[in-house]
Amino acid sequence: MKNQTLMQYFEWYLPDDGQHWNRLSADAPNLASKGITQVWMPPAFKATNTNDVGYGVYDLFDLGEFDQKGSIRTKYGLKEEYLNAIRVLKNYGITPIADVVLNHKAAADQTETFSVIEVDPNDRTTAISEPFTIKGWTHFTFPGRQKQYNDFEWHWYHFTGTDYDAKRRKSGIYLIQGDNKGWANDELVDNENGNYDYLMYADLDFKHPDVIKNLYDWSCWFIETTGVAGFRLDAIKHIDSFFMRNFIRDILAKYGDNFHVFGEFWNGDEEANNEYLENINYRFDLVDVRLHNNLFDASRLDELYDLRTIFDQTLVKNHPDSAVTFVDNHDTQRGQALESTIEEWFKPAAYALILLRESGLPCVFYGDYYGISGQFAQQDFKDTIDKLLDIRLNLAYGEQKDYFDDPHCIGWTRAGQNGSQPIAIVLTNSSENSKRMYFGKKWSGQECSDYLNNCQKTVKIDQDGWAVFPVNKKSVSVWSIKQ
Repeated sequence: MKNQTLMQYFEWYLPDDGQHWNRLSADAPNLASKGITQVWMPPAFKATNTNDVGYGVYDLFDLGEFDQKGSIRTKYGLKEEYLNAIRVLKNYGITPIADVVLNHKAAADQTETFSVIEVDPNDRTTAISEPFTIKGWTHFTFPGRQKQYNDFEWHWYHFTGTDYDAKRRKSGIYLIQGDNKGWANDELVDNENGNYDYLMYADLDFKHPDVIKNLYDWSCWFIETTGVAGFRLDAIKHIDSFFMRNFIRDILAKYGDNFHVFGEFWNGDEEANNEYLENINYRFDLVDVRLHNNLFDASRLDELYDLRTIFDQTLVKNHPDSAVTFVDNHDTQRGQALESTIEEWFKPAAYALILLRESGLPCVFYGDYYGISGQFAQQDFKDTIDKLLDIRLNLAYGEQKDYFDDPHCIGWTRAGQNGSQPIAIVLTNSSENSKRMYFGKKWSGQECSDYLNNCQKTVKIDQDGWAVFPVNKKSVSVWSIKQ
């Protein structure tokens, strides 16, 4: 079976030109030729304005079709362009994955008056006021859509909290009062800040039956309208896991196990990730935050980092069939809240560590592939990633043998399948080095070269199938039979 590879087809600082769906449609044949099998598309829903990346979601039923929040289009384009991009991807054998933002709603149409308690931002379980009345932006009527597709209106009682009192013109974190109100009482909601149910804007109350019904109605409408074949679920550590477990179960039951669902559970703790996967207990993946953190540490610490530990406590090690591995994404790029950008010198090695191994579903980041412009500019790594994608598509198969026996130089081999040649990968975070690894007796006498062209030497496989594979200082090499 061909290796599966995901691409996150956006970054935070894309131009606000409404052309991104068209760019994706035009790029689909190129992506398919590189072995990309799934594309994670940015949030397609009408947000606070056209420059919103999509996480300040306003109307889930507006995909760039109605004149709302100052435009018809979203940052990425019009509804028909979104639907066309999905069709084109599928025509090229690529699974379209929608970024789904359920945790909150932003930019309400009207204020409402209701009772709240202000809580400590650093400990949301601690009240810092008695109950009092605020005017909050919680009434969503979607006047531009005029009840097309769905006539539900959102009110204050559909939310657990909000962040602004229009009456006093004061920001804060306000816990909404009322029957059956309160933050999600769920041990799988992140305990950072006491209880991290509340993230931003108006926070959905996943205990309210009207909320649950509306989200189920929307998900069916959305999947059947667009033809998407998977969800990337945003900010799930802030969402009641009872709802999330049922929602994933019911989506898979209706649309089949081939509908790919993965979640952003931004927590690098090994035990927390294990517990979350056990709780969901369906075909469901998580992004491997711990691996990203390890890669980030390795890139910052240089030779002080022990490369033998690069996979310690990671999802790809503990749950290899449920890990979406990545180097960077829109949240970790420079200038963002979770900024933890992998240093440029280590990016090629980091991509080798996710693309050339047998476990995990690797995700290539648009910003790494095409580069990032503006204040937080970053060079592109397209040439290197293309070479690694080619190796992944054609050679990275078969049994994997690790040689993680040196804190500064690690390597592994893939034995190939159906007669294909093996490959040997070696990387170092220090000075020039080498690794003796088994390539295969059938290849004795053959010469290998570095597919990445980082190392100009050639290597000859000895009579027993072994060879010493060199690597340049702070570099990575992928050795294959010399062509």
